[in-house]
Amino acid sequence: MEVGQMIAMLRRERNLGQKELAAEVNLSVSTISNYENGIHYPDYSTLLKIANYFEVTTDYLLGHTNYRYDPRKLKESVTERYQLMDYVDTILDLNVKYRENLMIYALFLKSLQAEDNE
Repeated sequence: MEVGQMIAMLRRERNLGQKELAAEVNLSVSTISNYENGIHYPDYSTLLKIANYFEVTTDYLLGHTNYRYDPRKLKESVTERYQLMDYVDTILDLNVKYRENLMIYALFLKSLQAEDNE
């Protein structure tokens, strides 16, 4: 996916028009339109500003990775005892069989939570 398509997708996910995004990142509507239509490409500082606004990495915007979250999020606390990085490290230490079991269990817990919220 091209950078302009990625910007358009992220903008739509937030239900923003081009005008709103332009105001948020201090660009003109025509500039946003030109990016989204592949006519022009953002320079590095603009790319960084857009990535920061959407809380994604520049690599994600450029299509170099499917991982969209800023790596700094890994240091965020998930509970009083654990950061997100602790969960990721634990999962990566598991072999494929146990990772699969963990995912099944996590989806089960998610379904229980959905039932509780009904």
